[in-house]
Formats: sequence, C-alpha cells, structure tokens
Amino acid sequence: MADPVREQVVTPVHPRTPGAPELAAAAEVFGLLSDPTRLQLLWLLTRGEADVGALTEACGAARPAVSQHLAKLRLGGLVQARKDGRRVVYALPDGHLKRLVVEALNRADHVVTGEPWHD
Repeated sequence: MADPVREQVVTPVHPRTPGAPELAAAAEVFGLLSDPTRLQLLWLLTRGEADVGALTEACGAARPAVSQHLAKLRLGGLVQARKDGRRVVYALPDGHLKRLVVEALNRADHVVTGEPWHD
C-alpha cells in the first residue's frame, strides 16, 4: 500500500502565480534550452529514449560535444540517464518540458516558413 504522506498529487494545471523561485527555475531551463545542439537533443528525446551513439548520429555533432551537452542537461535535471549494459540511455520524462520543446520548435517553424500564427 502506498504511503499517503509520500504520495504526490499530480495536477495538469498550476494556477498559482509564480514567485521568485519559480521564475528563477524557469529561467534556468530557458538558459539550458538556449543552445541549438541541446535543443535538438531534447527534441530527439521527445520521440523516445536514446543512447549517446544514436543521439550523435541523429544530430551530427561530435560525440564528445553530445556527451558534454547531455551532462549539462542531466545536471540541470532536464534529462535522466540509466545504464543498459555498457550503454547509457537518456530519457526526457518531463511532460511539461516535452511540450515546451515541441511548442518552441513549432513556433520557430512559423518564423522560418512565414506561416500565419494560430492557437
């Protein structure tokens, strides 16, 4: 039986007005998203788990650079890593972050293509 004290309540909406801690945490996320390679890695992880080799091949960056970017994302709490034999597999478990990445790239598509804005 689950411990009710330790159970977390998950809500899809956060109606509280953000304070300084929330704004600082959000700014930190945007800072990590400001690098195109890190943004691409996160976008790739919105599609599912992947190891460094697959991410390197998909984004075309050098393996050491991909590893460094993944380390920053992991330290920032944006991605999770788990061992699978000799491989390290990365995942993006945060639904909010997945939607943020996808929406940012959808908006960028409008900017690049000139397509009109929509909801």
